[in-house]
Amino acid sequence: MTTEEAVRAAAGAEQGQARGDGRGPEEELAQPQGQELDVFAQLCPSRGMFAELADKWSMLILMSLSACGPQRFSELQRGIGGVSRKMLTQSLRTLERSGLVRRTVFPETPPRVVYDLLPLGRELAELLAPIGRWTERRTGRMLEAREEFDLGHADS
Repeated sequence: MTTEEAVRAAAGAEQGQARGDGRGPEEELAQPQGQELDVFAQLCPSRGMFAELADKWSMLILMSLSACGPQRFSELQRGIGGVSRKMLTQSLRTLERSGLVRRTVFPETPPRVVYDLLPLGRELAELLAPIGRWTERRTGRMLEAREEFDLGHADS
């Protein structure tokens, strides 16, 4: 079994245990026209989806909506330091288009727009939260490792 297959098997088993039915994620989702998805394959549609989700703004948006609940655009922008209006708009549209975020316009004057997670977005945000916490806890170690690396490769 390759590393890739082991990772997939473990993820499938973990997903099945979480649902309590023993099914892996492949059985839960419909495959496009019988095609087996593989994020490592260059032309696989899951590869493009993975790249969109791995974008730093998308991950931070999902984590913010999960932690703080429904938010207006300006609340999201204030909460995610450094994101421009353009990047926030693009990322929200991508997440909305992918069925992860819902944009609700309230017919008021002026119109109020609120963003919230859909079930798929909540599921993904729950997976991202531990990665965010791990990163916060381990940043010091990684910065030390970078310093050591840079010192060791300064003459190269």
